[in-house]
Amino acid sequence: MADDVVLVAEPRSEKGSRAAGRLRRAGSVPAVVYGLGTDTVPVKVPARELTNALAKGANTLITLKLGGNEALTLARQVQRHPVRGDLLHVDFIRVRTDVAVAAEVPLHLVGEPEGVKAGGIVEQLIFNLSIEAKPQDIPTEIEHDISALEIGDQVRVGDLTLPPGVTATVDAEELVGQVVAPRVVEEAAPEGEEAEGAEGEGAEAPASEAAEEAPAAQASESSEGGEE
Repeated sequence: MADDVVLVAEPRSEKGSRAAGRLRRAGSVPAVVYGLGTDTVPVKVPARELTNALAKGANTLITLKLGGNEALTLARQVQRHPVRGDLLHVDFIRVRTDVAVAAEVPLHLVGEPEGVKAGGIVEQLIFNLSIEAKPQDIPTEIEHDISALEIGDQVRVGDLTLPPGVTATVDAEELVGQVVAPRVVEEAAPEGEEAEGAEGEGAEAPASEAAEEAPAAQASESSEGGEE
């Protein structure tokens, strides 16, 4: 489950790109807090502490202390600089411990399948699983052991063992991964065989060609003799 961390947030009155740039240079990240029927509140939070919190996982519970109030939140819509990766803006959504929320959790297939030992290849199609769970029950990741899979075996969402209180929100028949046979690549014939084949074809050609070309050659000679 995701760890709970605490961040001190401060009200933010100035808006716009210039104001946001000044906040970032001062070591803060502009953000908003919303959800649970409350108004959206612009805030700023310490960049270093927020970076450390998000490093624990995208679904880390964050308690924001704003003035004399506290709000249990999840970070959503995290915007980063496309090159440097710096945090640019974050939306915090208020949550309650007794109400399930939607989330996406990394999905890992672990173990070496029997089919891979026999030469097969693992193909994974889903790397993040959409789920619903109460905030404190959201796992940091989901693992599924595929050691027993043979070539041709598949894993579907319905085969996954999810933690208590966690429900997948995608079709149970959705294909997660499979072990497939290696693709066969046609190999060229050895050079020696190609040479022998070429020589064999070449040896047969003169006899048949000579039979077909002989009348033509004779006709050409008689024609030349007539012209002289």
